[in-house]
Amino acid sequence: MGFGHRVYKNYDPRARIIKNWPHEVFEVTGRNPLLDIALELEKIALEDDYFVKRQLYPERRLLLGPHLPGHGAARRDVPGALRHPAHAGWLAQWREMLTDPEQRIARPRQVYLGPAERAYVPLEQREAAAAAER
Repeated sequence: MGFGHRVYKNYDPRARIIKNWPHEVFEVTGRNPLLDIALELEKIALEDDYFVKRQLYPERRLLLGPHLPGHGAARRDVPGALRHPAHAGWLAQWREMLTDPEQRIARPRQVYLGPAERAYVPLEQREAAAAAER
């Protein structure tokens, strides 16, 4: 995650914009060491033959991840926050597939074989159960 994009075959223009945001945030909150790691990964990938040949350029999530905790997001919430904007696109595609009889773009068919329903366990109870197991 964070390298390559199906549409942007060159450097992701959103990543160019996001790249400067963390610096502004960290002036107020203090620097996140994960940003240094992300910037080093970006530098290496832009010079590495494997990534260059396959046009796997850094995209927005690589640099946005270290940015979110600076805005108060819990570290455990970052992966979900990075996927959240894609949900609108997934739902739009699903709706389009249902309403347009000429629509032929679809993902491979999959059959869900998991349980029909699962009981929801509040996070506090899950954390308490995990702590008790330790």
